[in-house]
Amino acid sequence: MTTPQAAAAAVLQGYWQGTHFEDPPPYLDRARSMSPVLYDPASGMALLTGHAAAGAALKSPHVRTGKYDGDPSFASSEAARLMAPMMLFHDGASHTRLRSLAQRAFTPRVLEESREFVSGLTDTLLDGAVRQADANGGEVDAVAALAVPLPVAVIVEMLGLSGTDADRFKTWAGSVADLIGGLNVPPERWAQVEADAGAMRSYFRTLADDLRASPRPGLLSALAAAEDGGERLSGDELLANAVLLLVAGHETTSNLLSGSLLALHGWPEERAWLAEDPAGRMGNAVEELLRFLSPVQGTARFTTAPLTLEGTALPPGLPLLVSLAGANRDPAVYPDPHTLRLSRENARTHLAFAAGAHYCLGAGLARMEAAVFLTRFLARFPGYRVPGQTLAYLPNLTLRGLRALRVAL
Repeated sequence: MTTPQAAAAAVLQGYWQGTHFEDPPPYLDRARSMSPVLYDPASGMALLTGHAAAGAALKSPHVRTGKYDGDPSFASSEAARLMAPMMLFHDGASHTRLRSLAQRAFTPRVLEESREFVSGLTDTLLDGAVRQADANGGEVDAVAALAVPLPVAVIVEMLGLSGTDADRFKTWAGSVADLIGGLNVPPERWAQVEADAGAMRSYFRTLADDLRASPRPGLLSALAAAEDGGERLSGDELLANAVLLLVAGHETTSNLLSGSLLALHGWPEERAWLAEDPAGRMGNAVEELLRFLSPVQGTARFTTAPLTLEGTALPPGLPLLVSLAGANRDPAVYPDPHTLRLSRENARTHLAFAAGAHYCLGAGLARMEAAVFLTRFLARFPGYRVPGQTLAYLPNLTLRGLRALRVAL
């Protein structure tokens, strides 16, 4: 007979190995039913699937982000050197410094100025989708034609990249996504990731100085020129955080856009409700879609001191697997959590953008892009359908996104 501790260990091990990957909600429900803080001392880790526990951990001063220094062979790799300066892996004063420099590019004024660009680009992409559908029996892959190119073009524009720079960055961003949460990545792919990391570091070795000497429009120049108490970003810091912004700025939003089209097709009554007043209802609808989809499925942390979460005592130095997807489907906070309800009053309490010091820097940009895209898409194609098809997701524990989604416009 399986003991509760053995069952907890099996669930933890399965989560870490990606057993839940194909259909996360039932797996996370099972873990949460055992405990919202599932801790197995023998496994040396804890899985947080409760909203209260996840939120408390993300905001706790005794919880920090993980550092890539556990594996000596990895610590000396190009990939580790690339990732080390990312604000995602810093806490305290160093995180505050990096974030304060980067967030100057995400002011409300900058976002509002980007709205016109997003609107125009959306219309251009919708025109292209129509042409593709006309040539393909009325159907188009919404991932390739819409969900990927829109946020990619937006963040590339904001960074101030163009031409071959943009092409390089889009290729490199895929390698960083695999670094952050790739699942069962084969050795040959890791070799390519390592090569891309080396190429990125080489490319940026002198770019910071070049941008300061000859500024050009965009976030990269702003980051290169930004000072905080006389301090500037080093070349490695500029590279790492520009790449982080690129990955976070397009991978997650791409997944939100394609996932939203699938979800709205699956809940026609909700789609009809939104169509009655898109201008007045889109804001809350986007929040509920973020809760329902959780484009970022989870994040990793570790405790730096004894910590008690939901009555469970955790020791210092314990890795925490914080399931944002689990927290966003917690029935203690969201009644009927697996139901898409665009009018849900507390939808905005979701943890899709995490919480605390590492709350997503680009949350406002993602919300704006999703609202603009969905408003214009639904106005133009109110009767769109998602034909029957086998859905496949990119193999990533952190970023959950569809490989493709055929849509009949």
